[in-house]
Amino acid sequence: MRQRVKTFLCYLTIIVLLPYIVTVFINGPSVVSSPHVDGSYVKVRTESGDAGMSLEEYCIGILAKEIPADYEKEALKAQAILVRTEVYGKIQAGGENVALDRDFWTRDQMEEAWGAVKAASNYAKFRSAWKETEGQVVTYEGNLARTSFFRLSNGSTRDGKEVLGQEDCPYVKIVDCPLDVEAQEQIQTVTVDDIDAEITATDTAGYVLNVRVGDETVSGEEFRTNYHLASSCFTFQKYEGKLRITTRGVGHGLGMSQYTANEMAKEGQDASSILEYFFEGTELKEVAEIVRSETGQEKDAGADGGTEEKMDEKSGEKQEESE
Repeated sequence: MRQRVKTFLCYLTIIVLLPYIVTVFINGPSVVSSPHVDGSYVKVRTESGDAGMSLEEYCIGILAKEIPADYEKEALKAQAILVRTEVYGKIQAGGENVALDRDFWTRDQMEEAWGAVKAASNYAKFRSAWKETEGQVVTYEGNLARTSFFRLSNGSTRDGKEVLGQEDCPYVKIVDCPLDVEAQEQIQTVTVDDIDAEITATDTAGYVLNVRVGDETVSGEEFRTNYHLASSCFTFQKYEGKLRITTRGVGHGLGMSQYTANEMAKEGQDASSILEYFFEGTELKEVAEIVRSETGQEKDAGADGGTEEKMDEKSGEKQEESE
């Protein structure tokens, strides 16, 4: 009798899962709208081509690459929520079969960076932060928010409207981060061959908007990328036939400073408080609510709530530099 029950349950499981298995086999893994959205699958762009993987594995890989593993748990949880929000924003804009392209670390890369034992420990920390915030995203007026982040500010974050020229993210604005100026990485210097360059525009927070290089004008972010600078807050100084470039902070300065988030966590503030500090006026919601709401809107009015990205918001090497 017991064997018959086991056999029946096995057949029942196969019958229940068969439609999903067939769908994945035919179309590849994709995000499935369900109460447990963090258990869904996504398409990820890799060097060897697009590949399907679990949303959890992908996002933990982003966390591993973008934020120090020794940061406080509430800071890691705040970062997990920002990553989830960003990923769903890209899915919202590009559809379920969009290939996600943010850089992430695989398990092998984690082991290469930290060693096998440390990699296992760090992975467990990131997974715990991911699980404890399951399904949570940052929203503004019922829509997914723009959740940019970076490693370290020059003492304050930047105004989104001033930098991006958009009216739809009033919650990305100047926020004081006084503890950032005490960080070891705060001031860095690079010396390059002398060039005819002049900073022609900066924003309110002191980050460079435009640089004249010879007869051309480039953005501060483009100049930063070209010369591999830590931050887009920088100054020039002629020195012994060279050009000395001094940077302040690490990253683009928009959104959440990971360093200040960690300091806030040390003081006992939780992930929700941290995110409210950096994105005032936003609130945390379950992403399943957003999915259900959008599905209803599409049926009723064909609504499309995509988000447009006008600047690279990675916090990795260019980072938005989280490493």
